[in-house]
Amino acid sequence: MLSINAAVSDLKRLDLLANSDSPIHALDARAKVLVTIIFSISVVSFDRYELARLLPFFIFPAVMIAYANLPPLYFVKKIAFISPFVLMMGLFNPIFDRAVMYHIGPLGISGGWISLISMLIRSLLTVGAAFILVGTTGFTAVCQALERCGTPQIFTLQLLFLHRYIFVLADETGRTARARELRSCGRKGRGIASFGSLAGHLLLRTWQRAEHIHTAMRARGFIGRFHAHRRSHFGVTGLCFVLGWTFLFITLRIYDLPGILGALFTGILP
Repeated sequence: MLSINAAVSDLKRLDLLANSDSPIHALDARAKVLVTIIFSISVVSFDRYELARLLPFFIFPAVMIAYANLPPLYFVKKIAFISPFVLMMGLFNPIFDRAVMYHIGPLGISGGWISLISMLIRSLLTVGAAFILVGTTGFTAVCQALERCGTPQIFTLQLLFLHRYIFVLADETGRTARARELRSCGRKGRGIASFGSLAGHLLLRTWQRAEHIHTAMRARGFIGRFHAHRRSHFGVTGLCFVLGWTFLFITLRIYDLPGILGALFTGILP
């Protein structure tokens, strides 16, 4: 139960960060969404064996966190949380791809390990950019920006409902778990066999809660749109923000900046 409450509080904190006041928060949501999409496309377009050329892309989350006055440790923990899942997806890369690509002294590093690390870096960059986007914009504003950029309304509406009522589901789960603990005298009824009944009761409770929420929304005249707390305008500042970051991402994608800097420092120019 404590873990459920902690997860819900963590999600709420991410939304609360979007209410801060900074130059990044004041930008139009569409500008930040477009930059994040271009950033993600640039990162994932690299070859699976690329490592060094991915490192300069860390400048984007670093600058965004600094200028938006976001807590760095919070985002580092959020991003690090997905690392085990990424490692599980690439767990068999070193087994099937054993061709040695680099040597560090007598130690040979296979392509499988390179691709695994590359997958981890790209996942951390893209997921981190998504967290920063929500932390500087708010989930509602992000969905509205996607809709204004051409995303079907039914898709953005489903995302909004999923985000809003995951808190309702977590609340019902916490109440059910609390009731189960209070009725488990001497730890009876807390085994695996009780999870079937627990899941069934949770389904019925959330179904009933959803009907009440739907009735309340209809009574208040809901017409399929949520309203963001922050109003912004896509002006010259937003355009410069998009063009500046896009130019940097395209430059980093086309040119091997780490290789060029390494050649300059070693004196071996191509």
